Amino acid sequence: MANSVTKAELVSHIASEAGLKKVQAEKALAAFTGAIQQALVGGKKVTLVGFGTFSVQHRKAREGRDPQTKRTIQIAASNTVKFKPGKAMKDAVN
Repeated sequence: MANSVTKAELVSHIASEAGLKKVQAEKALAAFTGAIQQALVGGKKVTLVGFGTFSVQHRKAREGRDPQTKRTIQIAASNTVKFKPGKAMKDAVN
């Protein structure tokens, strides 16, 4: 058994749960993920009550270490997506 769910499996699940054709479910999933991405790019948080909150977190430039050469390297500043699960999600997983 695989430890992850593929996009195809997710689309199949959405299609069966919502009574949609797989093509429609794939379009809905693409619209959903696109809307989240667009909001994050625009500097907004996305909160789905009971599920969780997506936000952008800024990482400052920092020093790191190359694991092969053990030399110190500079890691550039970057942005990353942060997800904080909601209470219902935490309760469901636990």
